[in-house]
Amino acid sequence: MTDVLPVEADGSLERLAAAALWADAEDAALVVRRLADPPGDRVWTVLATPGREGAVFASIGADGAGHIDLIAVDPAARGRGIGRALVGAAEEWMRAHGAPEARFAGNPPCYAWPGIDVRYTPAACLAERLGYEQYRVAWNMTADLPARYDEAEHEADLAKLAAAGVTVAAAPAGERATVAAFVREQWNDKWAWEAENATGLHYAYRDGAYRDGAYRDGAQRDGEILGFAAWGARPLWFGPMGTAPAARGLGVGRVLLRRCLAEQAAAGQTSAQIGWVGPLRFYSRAVGARAERVFWLYRRALG
Repeated sequence: MTDVLPVEADGSLERLAAAALWADAEDAALVVRRLADPPGDRVWTVLATPGREGAVFASIGADGAGHIDLIAVDPAARGRGIGRALVGAAEEWMRAHGAPEARFAGNPPCYAWPGIDVRYTPAACLAERLGYEQYRVAWNMTADLPARYDEAEHEADLAKLAAAGVTVAAAPAGERATVAAFVREQWNDKWAWEAENATGLHYAYRDGAYRDGAYRDGAQRDGEILGFAAWGARPLWFGPMGTAPAARGLGVGRVLLRRCLAEQAAAGQTSAQIGWVGPLRFYSRAVGARAERVFWLYRRALG
């Protein structure tokens, strides 16, 4: 029986993740750091073998379900039952915290992937061998950087926003409370946390004094936020992004997306993952993104 014990998330786990997660080697260490710094109210743990041949991050979701957020086994130690032992230890921890179900699925707002990347075949085989059922499919899109788009369309979008009195700006870290409040009101707490903790955050706003192409005399410019886009909440990935109903049709989303991707390119990235995508057509048309990574989400009841 392989021993699995609670441990601190440290450099040894970052190195293990980089060695084990070949499709995410570039940001594996960053993902470990992100998972080790979740929202303050999250219930979570890290379990590992004594020699750090394998480790698993587990957490409890807002609905009470247990999540296997990340599992990594050193390639040199595979075939020894370590993966099975890690999942078993994680499930016991989940039961102790009252979880009725275990999932191989992302636990937003702080997650590594939506589910198991289909390229990590041994992980998918392990889940199925342990009785997990696949219940959903998710996907990412990839945008090459610098992003490719129609410059004339972009200039037209900027002109349209200017004519409507809309300004696009960056929200520096530590100065995001107003944007986060907008995101929380329009969408949910999870996206608000991601907006506050992202590497980059951009938003669009319109002065409340601006009406029908002009500012009203003596009116206070109170700044109505219309949309936002973030990157780096999940290290190196783009998202989340949202536009308020009042601003749809103005091109706010395209402009915010391109600003974020330009910032990611300036930071040295040659591509950006657009995580957990819904509207394929929007991203394909706006920046030439392509559907690329596919994730299987698994679950099973905990007896």
